[in-house]
Amino acid sequence: MLKIRSSQIGKIMTNPKSKKETLSSITKEYLKDLIIEQKFGKRKTIDSKYFDKGNIVESDGISLCNEVMQTDFLYKNHESFENDYITGTPDVNTIFTLLDIKSNWDAFTYFKVFFNEKISNKTKTKIPKDDYFYQLQGYMWLTGKSKAYLCYCLLDTPEQIIEDEIRREHWKHKAIDEDPKIREYVENNHTFGNIQAELRVKTFEIDFDPEIIEQIKARIKDCREYYDELNELLTIKDVENA
Repeated sequence: MLKIRSSQIGKIMTNPKSKKETLSSITKEYLKDLIIEQKFGKRKTIDSKYFDKGNIVESDGISLCNEVMQTDFLYKNHESFENDYITGTPDVNTIFTLLDIKSNWDAFTYFKVFFNEKISNKTKTKIPKDDYFYQLQGYMWLTGKSKAYLCYCLLDTPEQIIEDEIRREHWKHKAIDEDPKIREYVENNHTFGNIQAELRVKTFEIDFDPEIIEQIKARIKDCREYYDELNELLTIKDVENA
């Protein structure tokens, strides 16, 4: 039975352009990738410096949230959850709180979270991306929480990624030898100790919405029908000899 990862719920909740369709092209492409992954054990590679940074600095983000929120009970969650429809592993899931960390690439992408807040007409909730809203609804559904927090964090870029950026900047400027000015420029743009900790965490509070959960359930049922159609195309049937 098809189950959707909480982090991917946003992909199935996009609406089709035509009212005659039940699933959007984005949803269908996601389901095609998913069936290849699940049927043949292949995983589509997500390879980017932004994704790598987010994974590496997740623990740093939890530590920064503990500092700014003046708590000591936030810690990395390693437990996965599932129900009849979805699966998920929240970043932080304690008795007191459910929290997800998003690490921005640099100061420019981070502070635009402050400048470009939008209000979704559907959810009436201030949040930068609808995908994250659905992700946290999924986590609350799985864990029984009634409230969750989305935390954007501005964290130092890991050293190995900074070194890659320094090499890339040298190549861009056709600099063969080490240029101290290029190194200083890159390091300055990827380390944020000069910015107050309180300014490096932006938190969005999200309430559990049972109506949204019912919408997710209905969409997953539609996804299962399409998924079964795809599976049929990939199933070799025995042919009786005449």
